Amino acid sequence: MAPAAWPRLVATALLVLGALGPGQALAQVPARFYWKSLSGGRAVPLILNSISGNTNPFDPSLTVNPGANISSIRAMAGFGKTYTLLGRSAMTAVLLPMGRLSGEVVAAGRTFNEAASGFGDPMIEFDFNVLGPRAQKNIPDALRYEPGFSVDFLADLAVPVGEYNNEQPLNLGLNRWYGRVGLPVVWQLGPWVPGRRTTLELLPAVWIFGPNDDYVGQTMTTDPLFQVDAHLTRDLTERFWVALDGTWYTGGQATVNDATGEKLNNLAFGPTLGYQINDNLSLTFGYKSTVNDKAPEDLRMDSLMVSVLYGWHPLIEGMRRLGGEK
Repeated sequence: MAPAAWPRLVATALLVLGALGPGQALAQVPARFYWKSLSGGRAVPLILNSISGNTNPFDPSLTVNPGANISSIRAMAGFGKTYTLLGRSAMTAVLLPMGRLSGEVVAAGRTFNEAASGFGDPMIEFDFNVLGPRAQKNIPDALRYEPGFSVDFLADLAVPVGEYNNEQPLNLGLNRWYGRVGLPVVWQLGPWVPGRRTTLELLPAVWIFGPNDDYVGQTMTTDPLFQVDAHLTRDLTERFWVALDGTWYTGGQATVNDATGEKLNNLAFGPTLGYQINDNLSLTFGYKSTVNDKAPEDLRMDSLMVSVLYGWHPLIEGMRRLGGEK
């Protein structure tokens, strides 16, 4: 086979380069982000969210502020690389949130009408496949890839160096360490043929939070937050796919000094549309909204998401050049 033909065949195995799904709990991490690709691939993701509701969307604890109306524009950018570890697929990424948020909230018995902008807490993410196909070390491996039933181990750690003002409750940085441990699952349903692929994808995870000892002059602690994301995805064509997404949040009870808030027990649903523009570039659009959010203490959140992922592999790019492909 001519060298120029190989990149086109391998492109179907390079749709997503690793689990570049950044950290905030309501950030709409698109479906299919946990499909595996050829080891040694690189990717640069950019995820844009317009989010409104009664909680700070830069805080994955999603602490509800009854009666608040907070809006934000958030961007998540980063860099990730896939590699082989102990014969399994692995990925490491660095992600940085940035943006602006504003709104009226009540904290420490006072009402604040505040705005904040700049950078949030950077996050390091590690993903390691523990069940499913072995790592794709060469082009034949990539061409033969089918997820079957795949399970990963996922760990995130946020470094509290984002912009923080201890005189206001709305901030992009959280002034505390926090992170996530999860088990991404990809379950292939039916044949693995471009244009006919169907998957059920799950991500059960727990967020763990350190204390913030300077939250408007007080100390805030937060119980672990359990979160389950689910996606049912289906190809419409070789390049265009859709997904139905759902998320369940429970736990995350916050305490400020002696005042304890409510535990979360909320659901959110929405659709995602994905399109593979070319062998390197993919685009997704998504919307998600909470549904059981009538009471003041219920989590209320609406999120519109656009994500762009640019991925490449030195081997594939080199073969393109050798084959004279433009």
